[in-house]
Amino acid sequence: MSRVLAYTSPARGHLYPVTSILLELRSRGHDVVVRTLASEVPLMRSLGFGAEAIDPRIEAVELEDWRVRGAARQLAASVRGFCERAEFDAPDLMSAIEIEAPDAVLVDINSWGALAAAERWGGPWSAFCPYPLALRSADVPPFGPGLAPARGRLGRVRDRVAGPLVTRAVEKEMLAPTNAVRAGLGLPALASSDALLRRPPLVLSLTAEPFEYHRSDWPDSVVLVGPCGWEPPAAPPEWLARLEAPLVLVTTSSEFQDDGRLVATALEALADEAVQVVATVPSGDPASFRVPANARVERFLPHGPLLAVASCAVTHGGMGATQKALAQGVPVCAVPFGRDQYEVARRVAVAGAGTRLPARRLSPGRLRDAVGAAMECGKGARRVGEGFVAAGGPAAAATAVESRLLAVPA
Repeated sequence: MSRVLAYTSPARGHLYPVTSILLELRSRGHDVVVRTLASEVPLMRSLGFGAEAIDPRIEAVELEDWRVRGAARQLAASVRGFCERAEFDAPDLMSAIEIEAPDAVLVDINSWGALAAAERWGGPWSAFCPYPLALRSADVPPFGPGLAPARGRLGRVRDRVAGPLVTRAVEKEMLAPTNAVRAGLGLPALASSDALLRRPPLVLSLTAEPFEYHRSDWPDSVVLVGPCGWEPPAAPPEWLARLEAPLVLVTTSSEFQDDGRLVATALEALADEAVQVVATVPSGDPASFRVPANARVERFLPHGPLLAVASCAVTHGGMGATQKALAQGVPVCAVPFGRDQYEVARRVAVAGAGTRLPARRLSPGRLRDAVGAAMECGKGARRVGEGFVAAGGPAAAATAVESRLLAVPA
């Protein structure tokens, strides 16, 4: 039996996907310990994991990308937050490794200091990425703005021009502070943002084709295992069985980004439609919305039972909620507000699995039309779901950890 330590950033949208992998590893006889948000420690312990909170100074660093406009500026703001957290998550993981003496470490791709700490440790380690991996490829557009894949010579020229512009914006914020953390650990400096993602011996990318774009030039360290959906155990709401009209699920981010107007707009847009609307606002206040007769707004509900009967999911473009819907063959109307959401929303449209409506164009009329169009994309959503199943999910991820990090024969 091996001991596996998982380290996450302060985001439930990153903890819950890796939880399914950790449960699979535990079912195979491995001992699992976790460092994560303080609020989630009791839940992790209830699942049989050893769990402790990450340094509270990490949780105190809030992402402020929602305060600025424009994909490049929002991405740069997120980078500043990750860099600020890195100063604390590097020593935090080093301390956890000393205490837990693991045989392998799994690190959240957004915990940049912890990635350096795992590298400095020198034992078997992996990164896990629950959103589209930002590693560059000649086959796809530069990561961030959510550009459509290039078509023809002009498209390739666009990518060659746009790529350095996006990269410079990120590297201007990231390289100096990240390299300062690495220098403190005695590690060599990174020459580019791309180099950060090439350091882990294994990168578990929690998505799969055809939702994710095909790459012909990614390193063997990247393994696409499909989404690893997990939710805290909870009984379906008793009112779910009484719903008669088609259900539209509306989701917002678990890490605050001021996306509550998506819910407000959806409630207005669909108030007179022959649908039932259920919206979840994990970082908002359900009482702040005017709720029509055909709708409910809750802080948290398990999405699984709702998606089992849903006709469409309106998401903020978060990878977790979007892939969870597509895994059940439910088409998506994605309204991205920032972060990786521009990329996720574009993939929804490119895969023919739903529609994409930029938040700057959000209005009741446009959202109503986009939801209606998304409902016609069931075939594309089911095709994506089939690709997810084929990738293997938590079982494939656990097998990669065992074979590549723990030397367990496949």
